[in-house]
Amino acid sequence: MEGLTIKLVETEEEMEGALGVRFRVFVAEQQVPAEEELDEFDVSATHAIAIITQNGEGQVIGTGRVMYRDEDSAARIGRMAVDAEWRHHGIGGQILKFLEEESSTQGVNTYVLNAQEYIKSFYAAHGYEERGLPFMEANIPHILMRKEA
Repeated sequence: MEGLTIKLVETEEEMEGALGVRFRVFVAEQQVPAEEELDEFDVSATHAIAIITQNGEGQVIGTGRVMYRDEDSAARIGRMAVDAEWRHHGIGGQILKFLEEESSTQGVNTYVLNAQEYIKSFYAAHGYEERGLPFMEANIPHILMRKEA
């Protein structure tokens, strides 16, 4: 997509853009309580953003994060979100691939995530397999998914 950049969050302004997307998607659209959306992992996670540049102006329209889990040497991908008007343009897939590639530079080749049930086919199309039974997180049905690189 022309004018699209996927990159690591490097500034406070970029982090604010990432959080803005998360609040629009999870809090406003999906009614996740704001206090549940922010967590203690935001400080230590590696965050990525999708920026669309139009008419010389850049706008954060998507985000995701990755954390590294000591217990199983897996990268935990989460907080994947794309603003509603930019969905179905491949942006989420590009963010996901970017986070996987970033994890591989850290020596990690196993990825896990908690997918919302309604979007699990998106992750399956990117090589993720369901693990275990569905569970509730923030009052939304989720399923654990895993991918080996």
